Amino acid sequence: MAPVLELRGITKQFPGVLANDNVNLTLEKGEIHALLGENGAGKTTLMNILYGLYKPTEGEIYINGKAVDIHGPTDAIRQGIGMVHQHFMLVPVLTVTENVMLGEESLRGGLFLDRQSVAKRIREISKTYGLHVDPDAYVKDLPVGIQQRVEIIKVLYRQANILILDEPTAVLTPQEVEELFSIIKTLVERGVSLIFITHKLKEVLSVADRVTVIRRGRTIGTTTPAEATEQSLAEMMVGRAVELTVQKQPASPTAPVLAIKNLSVRDDRGTPAVDSVSLEVRAGEVVGIAGVQGNGQTELVEALTGLRKVESGSITIAGQEMAHATPRKITELGVAHVPEDRQRDGLVLSFPIKDNIMLNTYYNEFAKSGIIDEKKLDQVAGQLVRDFDVRTPGIDVPAGNLSGGNQQKVIIAREFSRPIKLLIAAQPTRGLDVGSIEYIHGRIIEKRDEGTAVLVVSTELDEIMALSDRIAVMFEGRIVDILPANRVTKEQLGLLMAGSTLDEEEQKSVAEPQLPAREAA
Repeated sequence: MAPVLELRGITKQFPGVLANDNVNLTLEKGEIHALLGENGAGKTTLMNILYGLYKPTEGEIYINGKAVDIHGPTDAIRQGIGMVHQHFMLVPVLTVTENVMLGEESLRGGLFLDRQSVAKRIREISKTYGLHVDPDAYVKDLPVGIQQRVEIIKVLYRQANILILDEPTAVLTPQEVEELFSIIKTLVERGVSLIFITHKLKEVLSVADRVTVIRRGRTIGTTTPAEATEQSLAEMMVGRAVELTVQKQPASPTAPVLAIKNLSVRDDRGTPAVDSVSLEVRAGEVVGIAGVQGNGQTELVEALTGLRKVESGSITIAGQEMAHATPRKITELGVAHVPEDRQRDGLVLSFPIKDNIMLNTYYNEFAKSGIIDEKKLDQVAGQLVRDFDVRTPGIDVPAGNLSGGNQQKVIIAREFSRPIKLLIAAQPTRGLDVGSIEYIHGRIIEKRDEGTAVLVVSTELDEIMALSDRIAVMFEGRIVDILPANRVTKEQLGLLMAGSTLDEEEQKSVAEPQLPAREAA
């Protein structure tokens, strides 16, 4: 029997860049095929070709043994291909039914939207695949795990039997990840075939039937979880041995660098997003903030970096009150910021890499009598591109031409390369491959050991637990608990992230050990 999908000799040439070089991939019916690769390896380009967003320079696509031409997403959908993007494509103010039928509206009498028949179909799909979604619920009221189910229903409603999942667990709690994996198994039992794109090696080994690794545009090999380990997959991706655990000594924190007291902040709609939060981050320690996306972490970071107005409360950085300071003043005080949204807040995409490198310091480090010292800028930018392994033909390439992971590396290079007292890193390795994650985690711990206070905000629990000395959990705008990282489990953090509380025994298990009175004296 022919594979349900086959990519043969796919090559994609952009000006000056060979993104895909004779890539081959097969997908069997009812199979979960994981696709791994470094940033810029060609995974996204390959999927964009499959989904009709790019036309291959060479190569062919076969569906059930027949060659097909895919000129756009509409053609892909007609061929039964559906894609669930990492960032959900939903309209928050519409219901589940309205989101699902958007673009493929069902009409009653040729004039009126037939919401009832669409809702009925959604209930049938939910029951068949164990998705459990209320068709009448508004998307804005749904947790992210349920929103992801809506995305899956959207493609199943369009009768997709080949499903591409792009980083599907990026914003889920551990419990929601388990629920998603259960749904995925139900999908394959019902005959759906999946391409699973992720950088989480543990997930690949637990859920995939086969794994294909792409490096620098070429297929390195295909293996199975039974034949592979996290280490072997990482080496295939990067081309060298990779340290998968964060190597660090116990922290030796000193005085607080960041002190937040009763901080309240509103979101863009004017509703409370950060609710009376108090937290300290000391020099020489990493404090991680764990939480499902959308529980106030974004607004908290924006308030700390001067990007959002503070409603009430205080922010003290290095002994100075900074609750209403400008971003430049905060930066000049020695605060580095790795923003959550690299394209909106971290880069000017139309500017070349070298200009993005100097965004924070152009007026004092690179200017002579108001004129940029281009020679110095070229030297500094070139060295940072090499040091941080930014994959680019040169420093004059616009930042918008880089892959998402390489854009992140430009930001990391800029923020880590100047003297800092406080590092605020939001999703510092989002979209990065294992080699880059290894490098950046090492640099974060290096900053900690140099005496920098570090605040890390991440939806990746593995990252939070690996980097942090203490972990603060945010839920609905409040810090519900602060726990020692070496005594808490992923399951306990997941419960707190979902709004539950730890029982008495769990609270005892994660409490800091107390010294006997005579020793404390």
